[in-house]
Amino acid sequence: MNLPRIFVAPAIIVVAALLCLTAARLAVIAVETRSQDAVKDQLVLMGHDWATVETDGLQVVLSGTAKNEASRFRALSAAGGVVDAARVIDNMTVPAAEAIKPPRFSMEILRNDAGISLIGLIPAATDREALTDQIGKIARDTHVTDLLESADYPVPDNWDDALEFALYALKTLPRSKISMAADRVAITAISDSVEEKTRWEKSLKKEAPRAVLLAVDISAPRPVITPFTLRFLIDEDGARFDACSAHDSVGRAEIISAAVEAGMTGKADCTIGLGVPSPDWPDAVVTSIKALATLEGGSITFSDADVTLVAPATTSQANFDRIVGELEADLPDLYSLHAILPEPVKIDGSGEGSGPPEFVATRSPEGLVQLRGRLSDETQRSATDSFARAAFGTENVYAATRLDQDLPGNWPSRVLAALEALSFLVSGSIVVQPEVIDIRGTTGDPDASAKISRLMGDKLGASEDFRVNVTYQEELDPTHDLPSPQECAGQINALLAESKITFAPGSANIEASAAGTIDKIAEVMRGCADVRMEIAGYTDSQGREEMNRSLSQNRAQAVLNALLARRILTSNLTAKGYGEADPVADNGTEDGREANRRIEFHLLDQPQPASDASENGDGDATAQTEAATATDQGTDAVTEADTSADEAAEPAPAAEGAEDTPPAEAEQAVAESDAPDTADAAGAAAETPTEDDTASEPAPNAQEGASDAATAPENAETPSAEDAAATPEDPEKTPPFGIQAPGADDIRPLPRPER
Repeated sequence: MNLPRIFVAPAIIVVAALLCLTAARLAVIAVETRSQDAVKDQLVLMGHDWATVETDGLQVVLSGTAKNEASRFRALSAAGGVVDAARVIDNMTVPAAEAIKPPRFSMEILRNDAGISLIGLIPAATDREALTDQIGKIARDTHVTDLLESADYPVPDNWDDALEFALYALKTLPRSKISMAADRVAITAISDSVEEKTRWEKSLKKEAPRAVLLAVDISAPRPVITPFTLRFLIDEDGARFDACSAHDSVGRAEIISAAVEAGMTGKADCTIGLGVPSPDWPDAVVTSIKALATLEGGSITFSDADVTLVAPATTSQANFDRIVGELEADLPDLYSLHAILPEPVKIDGSGEGSGPPEFVATRSPEGLVQLRGRLSDETQRSATDSFARAAFGTENVYAATRLDQDLPGNWPSRVLAALEALSFLVSGSIVVQPEVIDIRGTTGDPDASAKISRLMGDKLGASEDFRVNVTYQEELDPTHDLPSPQECAGQINALLAESKITFAPGSANIEASAAGTIDKIAEVMRGCADVRMEIAGYTDSQGREEMNRSLSQNRAQAVLNALLARRILTSNLTAKGYGEADPVADNGTEDGREANRRIEFHLLDQPQPASDASENGDGDATAQTEAATATDQGTDAVTEADTSADEAAEPAPAAEGAEDTPPAEAEQAVAESDAPDTADAAGAAAETPTEDDTASEPAPNAQEGASDAATAPENAETPSAEDAAATPEDPEKTPPFGIQAPGADDIRPLPRPER
């Protein structure tokens, strides 16, 4: 019985242990369950339902994929607020961060008269120094505001091409906004004329890279139309405009649409301009065209707010009164209507129309004008003949007119107005009758029809009836065969390459052998009067740089004066001396120095070679062009005389032809031999006749020595020391020869040589 007791105690212990283990297990399960539920509830409450919660004993394991590192940290914090943070095991993951996309590189460039502004983001690999240097050359003396930022990311495709094109556009357009990116360049600019706008648009489209999308919006100032004229007629030739004006594109569309509905076919040219009498212009025109279409013929003419309706002669009086009454009621208040119903042509007993009196003038393609028909009296005949010979040439007019005292009182004004209209035609005819004036012919002016209509309305009044049937032929346009600016410069420089303009050594005197070359250049310039060009003078490297620049300026100005003496308009020409800059050959050889002593013609406001662009900009060209226009020949001569006297009284530069002479001896030789030549040049310039054939006189404030030099004969001697002493010492008061625009940024007095 004792043996079983031996097993009872261990059994009890085992049972107790099992009970303890079971209780512990149940307690752990209870703790795990409570912890898991509590953490889950907290995570859901905090918006982290993406996290999965598991328990392992007292440990709480969080798993799942967090949106970002911040979400993962907030989930850990939420779990640590419910259970001991040491019990929380982080098995959560965060997606790999996406690579940061490179920013969009773009740049905005603004240019106006005040300067250039840049703003945007560009790649760090862009050569910032070269970009700044290029924009500085374009800006010249104006201010550059650089607000560009850079980022170190790969350069986008086509970025360099787009940037190069943007700089080209910036150089071409003086008032512009350029928005560029690697794939697109948008340009907004203002031009001075429609022709300039067309030229810029063609140039930009030609230079634009193919891989870059180009958007160009260049505006041109609207012309001022006075009087504001529109004329629409319907006759046996169909419906058409003789003249058409509108104040905006919407109004133009409304007017053309009404004309098409009235029977017009083909393209209509309606000019958008300033000067409209009221914003109701399109409504008034559309209403009038519809009334004319109802009449099935006739004409409607607007001259500002005066409206003239001429109905067909076959229109019944009742229909005419009804349509005119409706039109008067429908027209805006500002407009006044004058309606005309012509009387039918009377038929005489022979069955032929007796016909009204008339005056007829015809002009042949060769320019011959014949005057026939009736005039009021001898005074009108004399006035008409004189007017025609003044307008068409004395040798080109043949008059065979007769007198008729029964003509209307306004007959003389009608005849002279019609003759003036005939001057717009290359060939054609005018027929003047008491009720109507008929003008027909061909012209080389695309705006001739509108000009004639405005002329007739202004001369005769809005109530008069006239008919304009003018055909534009492009081959008759005087500008049709004119060379382009590039062709002008190319032809002139080709002439200079064939035969140079040569000068006397060390002076600005053009040698007689170069007269033929200048004559040829003058012939080319007659067809290039509207092309802005620079006459650039260059020297070799012999002598001091300042004196070479002054000498090259004088020579360029001498060429400009020579063209002026040949009756060439020089308002678009400017002279600039570059001295020894931009050599085209080696200055170490005689042939090289001879090649470097040259005159060239450069286009302004056009793409130029790098060497030209570095030395010559739009700002300088504009200032010098204004100077050349503002200064007459007499002032040029006196200015040249002033400078000649200054140079004669001071050490002169080394003569270009004296390369073998030591520098000191060369300067002495030029001072003794070339100073009289310079004075001769001043005298010759002073004696050059102007376009008004008036002699040039020294300015009132010219010094005595300068006045003597300006009027010196060919054998004049070097000015005396007294005359030289009279020369002003202040270089600001006596500008060197050829500098004529005080206040221009590029004009600075040349320093005097050391005495």
